Amino acid sequence: MKTFVALSALLAFAMSAPVDPYRPAPYHPAPAPYHPAPAPYHAAPSYKEEPAAYQYQYAVSDEYAGLNFGADEARDGYSTQGKYSVALPDGRIQTVNYDVADAYSGYVADVTYSGEPKYEPYHPAPAPYKPAPVYHAAPAPYKPAPVYRPAPVYHA
Repeated sequence: MKTFVALSALLAFAMSAPVDPYRPAPYHPAPAPYHPAPAPYHAAPSYKEEPAAYQYQYAVSDEYAGLNFGADEARDGYSTQGKYSVALPDGRIQTVNYDVADAYSGYVADVTYSGEPKYEPYHPAPAPYKPAPVYHAAPAPYKPAPVYRPAPVYHA
């Protein structure tokens, strides 16, 4: 009986072993990668660059608010000429004439003042009389009166 059990165990082991232990694993090729069609190339649009040409002018005069200023400018290509003026608080008019000959010369300004400065005499208003504050002594901090409770009485 022992022989029968040993032979059946050996037969079961032999049946479970692979027939060809050295055969390669099955080949499964990788799926082909997805490559969408390339987007069509469109060159960036080109624009004709023309030098700027403009002219503007404005003036503001408001007697109620005391405003008086203005500006005038003209540009043709890189050449810019203009002026602006403003009324200063002392009554003079400040005028700035400026010129930019080309893109490399920079901003050239000529500042002029017209009129005479007018300063009103300074008259400070008298300070109103305020008596010194009167300080009273601080009241003593509140301390409640002690509360005495009678000792408990036990009745037997």
